[in-house]
Amino acid sequence: MSLQFKKAQTEQDIIQIAAAAEEIWLEHYITIISKEQIDYMLEQFQSKEAITAQIEKEGYDYYLLFDQGVMAGFISIKIEEEIPSLFLSKFYMKKECRGKGFGKEVMGYLKAICKERKLQKIWLTVNRDNSNSITIYEKLGFRKIRTQVKDIGNGFVMDDFVMEREESF
Repeated sequence: MSLQFKKAQTEQDIIQIAAAAEEIWLEHYITIISKEQIDYMLEQFQSKEAITAQIEKEGYDYYLLFDQGVMAGFISIKIEEEIPSLFLSKFYMKKECRGKGFGKEVMGYLKAICKERKLQKIWLTVNRDNSNSITIYEKLGFRKIRTQVKDIGNGFVMDDFVMEREESF
């Protein structure tokens, strides 16, 4: 069993991602942040309009992840040439698809991109209270390098760890 990666290129792809984001966020983050913050962040960062802008204007690539033809989740990445690194902006799996080893498959995919583009590290941000995800990232070779509090507007902040893993080829 392995994941299939499909780069988001159509409006329908983006609609699927936004719907998956809403499902995953409402299920996973409700014990970490308030429903009001979830709704705000979905609108600001994971709505059809926000995802479209990220792809068209900000240099992000989104990938739908499929398990045996069924959407299992999605990732979003941005190549940062000046660092040089790969920013893993989003990595979300539907509840029923967690714990199946897909994290390793995603890392293999990202490592291949890093090798091809000669990128030296992969980095991400993760909510400091998201202990399950932090544990998974650590198992995948990431380490915490600092904390970061970012004002995202409307009275909300993202209180995150910045994590990274070095890549060598």
